[in-house]
Amino acid sequence: MKSALHNMNPSVKFLIITICMFTLAFFFNPWTPLIVWIGVLLVQLLFSRINWKVWTLFMIPFVIMAFGYFWTTLVFAEEKTGPVVWTILNMEIREVLLNHALALSFRVLAFSGLSLLFALTTKPVSFILSLMQQMKLSPKIAYSILVGYQFLPVLKDEFVQIQQAHRLRGATQKGNIITRLLNMRKILLPMLAGAVRKSERAAFAMEARGFTGEKRTSFYHIIGIGKLDVYMAALFLMLLIVSCASSSFI
Repeated sequence: MKSALHNMNPSVKFLIITICMFTLAFFFNPWTPLIVWIGVLLVQLLFSRINWKVWTLFMIPFVIMAFGYFWTTLVFAEEKTGPVVWTILNMEIREVLLNHALALSFRVLAFSGLSLLFALTTKPVSFILSLMQQMKLSPKIAYSILVGYQFLPVLKDEFVQIQQAHRLRGATQKGNIITRLLNMRKILLPMLAGAVRKSERAAFAMEARGFTGEKRTSFYHIIGIGKLDVYMAALFLMLLIVSCASSSFI
């Protein structure tokens, strides 16, 4: 069960997470997104094998963003009515503003938690294949995305190689930040030229192997929908229903 989220159909997972996000957009109380975020953490803890250290590093910017929403809503909001909850540095924190600030902050955490759940438990290649098989995505778009995804580590390696070649030849970047940014074109231009050549070779190779962009009738790697997908989708929907119903009880 620790790999249930990893084995879940990517298209089903994507649809369920999208439904959760759109539903949360219509709730403006702090408890609904908070319960969703806590529920997502529990689901990942029970049904995934993600690296929590990596998850924490990815989550840090979203936590900072959530705190920014919280603080700016309290400080710069024009609403000055309602009972005062507490006072900080001669600033009165009113109940209405506090609820709005918490709602925005928890919504950021809920959205980021759902996004990281999908990103850290889904293989990009499986997701694209699932979109072609279940969502009838055009092969032209699907394979274009796959080729672009495969080029990312290649571009990273080429950037490092060109940078090291410049250092070996004594062309170190000196000066202020603006000068260094302007000198980056000496690395980016040959890297982009190499990327264009590689993309042309990839296009010729796909054409030589009979790729026309027409809809495929069969796949070597088939991604289906099974009982696991139904169970996990029901779990997410149950979490969403509980979080939405909590707004009327809390």
